[in-house]
Amino acid sequence: MNLRKRALLILYVVFLLAPIYWLVNMSFKSNTEILGGLTLWPRGFTLDNYRVIFTDRSWYSGYINSLYYVCLNTVISLTVALPAAYAFSRFRFLGDKHLFFWLLTNRMAPPAVFLLPFFQLYSSIGLFDTHIAVALAHCLFNVPLAVWILEGFMSGVPKEIDETAYIDGYSFPKFFLKLFIPLIRSGIGVTAFFCFMFSWVELLLARTLTSVDAKPIVSVMTRTVSASGIDWGVLAAAGVLTILPGMLVIWFVRNHVAKGFALGRV
Repeated sequence: MNLRKRALLILYVVFLLAPIYWLVNMSFKSNTEILGGLTLWPRGFTLDNYRVIFTDRSWYSGYINSLYYVCLNTVISLTVALPAAYAFSRFRFLGDKHLFFWLLTNRMAPPAVFLLPFFQLYSSIGLFDTHIAVALAHCLFNVPLAVWILEGFMSGVPKEIDETAYIDGYSFPKFFLKLFIPLIRSGIGVTAFFCFMFSWVELLLARTLTSVDAKPIVSVMTRTVSASGIDWGVLAAAGVLTILPGMLVIWFVRNHVAKGFALGRV
């Protein structure tokens, strides 16, 4: 049974990693070799695909734009969600449960529902094709999720800690920043991870609300389609570089994410 389980586990891991390996494999091939037949490794190893991305401004600016509005969205979402989650976890007021449910309903809606209102609104007030436009649009989906996750972590912190801090003379900002936030750092790591990943992989809003100056990498990748066909090698290299930021985020918050899944509302 142990041997059979190991074999099934190995097959499962190979099945999961095969697309990623194939993407990396294609990124080091020329288009001629990619279209010429099936090869398990590059026969004519080349870095030209990556060279195109790092030397063409339209390519590397897409990564810069994406990282800019994704990080901006994560910061805004956490800044708004932390005090909101604290209020939901510590106070009871009229309609609190209904308001909490209403926040989650925004997260349940697909981005396409809000596409037209966002486009018309941002075009009217001059925010179209800006990083803040995409960041704010993603906040509509990330803030409810952040509040829901953080409220679960904050509810697990005893209220006696708040009372003890006030007795010791701590003001609320000092207590919240120096004492309370370190207690829920795992929850903040989990929340930042989910906010980053949603904003990084979201395509519809990011592509529609930008045109030139703030165009994300997901929009730039469509440039590989032309009258001469698809530049498969450059597209594969762009895909590899698109995976890397998510891997780095997971690496830095891996401990917090593990604790968050075990202790928090995830």
